[in-house]
Amino acid sequence: MAIPTGSKAPEFTLKTKTAEGLQDIKLADNFGHRNTVLLFFPLAFTGVCTKEMCDISGGIKAYTDLNAQVIAISVDSPFAQEAWAQKENITIPLASDLNKEVAKAYDVLLPDLVGIGAASARAAFVVDREGVVRYSEQTPTPLELPSFELIKATLAQLH
Repeated sequence: MAIPTGSKAPEFTLKTKTAEGLQDIKLADNFGHRNTVLLFFPLAFTGVCTKEMCDISGGIKAYTDLNAQVIAISVDSPFAQEAWAQKENITIPLASDLNKEVAKAYDVLLPDLVGIGAASARAAFVVDREGVVRYSEQTPTPLELPSFELIKATLAQLH
């Protein structure tokens, strides 16, 4: 089950692919400046994941207005993530956890997703400016979305 609220968020440096090439995404870059919403999702190019990331991209102002950056994390390569983002007009940063270390650190790695191997569960975390987890949710199944209302309510309390 996902790491609990009150925990120190495991720091990470992951790769993202942009028009400028491969770049690092570091959780610690937000410390002292803004809160972070981490959205773990199983796989790019799948129905529920596409809906989730398109909805978040379309409503990103709600998160930036609450002084938060949204980072989505999956076990896909940064190149697959970039192709998916371009195809679906996903504008939030997509971070590649190809070695599955971050999903393990947050305790959201599913050992076998529908018989195709390990992938991250669908999960959401709010990490405050000091690096403490203030919201933690792993959905019962990858087909279910996290509670974005509770995520925004948590951010509003931290704002």
